[in-house]
Amino acid sequence: QVQLVESGGGLVQAGGSLRLSCAASGRTYSSHVMGWFRQGSGKEREFVASIRWNDDRKYYANSVKGRFIISRDNAKNTVYLQMNNLRPEDTALYYCTRGTGPWEYNYRGQGTQVTVSP
Repeated sequence: QVQLVESGGGLVQAGGSLRLSCAASGRTYSSHVMGWFRQGSGKEREFVASIRWNDDRKYYANSVKGRFIISRDNAKNTVYLQMNNLRPEDTALYYCTRGTGPWEYNYRGQGTQVTVSP
């Protein structure tokens, strides 16, 4: 059973930063891709970023490129999302995902809320 547990969300002012963490239970294999999606209230689900476990290749949505950084810690089986220069439009439930492709997933966590005030 795969479990993904997010932490690090909260309330921040525009221009501020937050760091999200996702601890994955079970072994992560080289074929896996870990990522983050988000969904704002009344909005569609949106891909944010992902990272390939075998070669560390990273993928970003255009809306976050240059502001967000995805990284991983193999020893801890954890993936991070450093979010800088946050904007009110980044407000959403962010959830951690695991799949085999950069923009899809088979498993997701419960999510952590990020709220950015103007």
